[in-house]
Amino acid sequence: MKRLYMSVPHMGPNEERYVHDAFASNWLSTVGPNLDAFEAAFTARVGLPCVALGSGTAAIHLALRLMGVGPGDEVICPTLTFIASVNPALWLGARPVFLDSDRESWNLDPTLLADFLKRRAAVNRVPKVLEVVHLYGQSADMDPILEVCARYGVAVLEDAAEAVGTLYKGRPCGTLGELGAYSFNGNKIITTTGGGMLVAHDPARVAKARFWSQQARDPGVAYEHTEMGYNYRLSNVLAGIGRGQLEVLDARVARRREIAFRYRDAFADLGGLTLMPQASYGLHTNWLSVFTVDEAQLGLSRDAVLDVLAAENIEARPVWKPMHLQPVFAGVECVGGSVAEDLFRRGVCLPSSTNMSADDQGRVIAAVRAAALRARPRGAVATLQEGA
Repeated sequence: MKRLYMSVPHMGPNEERYVHDAFASNWLSTVGPNLDAFEAAFTARVGLPCVALGSGTAAIHLALRLMGVGPGDEVICPTLTFIASVNPALWLGARPVFLDSDRESWNLDPTLLADFLKRRAAVNRVPKVLEVVHLYGQSADMDPILEVCARYGVAVLEDAAEAVGTLYKGRPCGTLGELGAYSFNGNKIITTTGGGMLVAHDPARVAKARFWSQQARDPGVAYEHTEMGYNYRLSNVLAGIGRGQLEVLDARVARRREIAFRYRDAFADLGGLTLMPQASYGLHTNWLSVFTVDEAQLGLSRDAVLDVLAAENIEARPVWKPMHLQPVFAGVECVGGSVAEDLFRRGVCLPSSTNMSADDQGRVIAAVRAAALRARPRGAVATLQEGA
């Protein structure tokens, strides 16, 4: 059986045409028409100026530097995230503080945040920045988060790496805080194979990020540098892929949601498999189809589900392992953590590629259903089969 991967690139004809244009015109480096057009199209999409970069991690790094994060500063981050959300703060000498999730969205718990900031303000130890993550294509509940951060003077960076196309009350995620970072990694809902985007309300910040991303070379003929910079700029070739991908973003979002809801409906009669909540305040893109497993109902543990799919040559993975459980962050302060731990213990990400065929998704569904039926008493199996 062919390997089914969890989330693979989905290319179309326009991506190839824009890349061909880059080769034909010999604009292959970190300047060129595709870069200009990609940034212009992204700005038109989200309503903010932007700069295209080599990765979403680079966007987070530059955003934190723009916000003045430095040695000894504290940066709040949800514990339930990918490690790329956290590493850039360490590069700048800052200290992360991890906060737990709420069960309604799986994102940062606004109530927990408000209580934490109140306690910190009482001892004059308010962190410098909150980095809020929009997990698996679902927006965090931004209104209460922004309100409490404004009350205590905490700057807000949105890690929208997993949330290109996600909306919060009709507004694009990544545009609600001071700065936003997006990822176009190969497994994302749209991709440049590897890449990212930084957006900001202040055009001067975008200009500074663009300057830093090109080794902070000062104007003039000589290669002179008065600031530290990085090799973070996206290439014109990869921006061509991004142009074509951005043109079909809405279709990709619709397809990801269709895949998630087909899984949900196919598993409904089994019990014990629950799709990640769909918060009422926004559009969840369901970048990945993520479910929690109730072993008592399903008859299978989360790890058993992973094993069943692996035996069928189907890739599936656990939900992100919380940062406070990572050995590299041993001793880092974490507020709460039980919700994130439970979601990690029971959460599974299923194949979600937009170019996955109905038959391929049927393989995933059939494998899970067969294993769940095998784990049940004979009478319960007959009842389920009659209802199928």
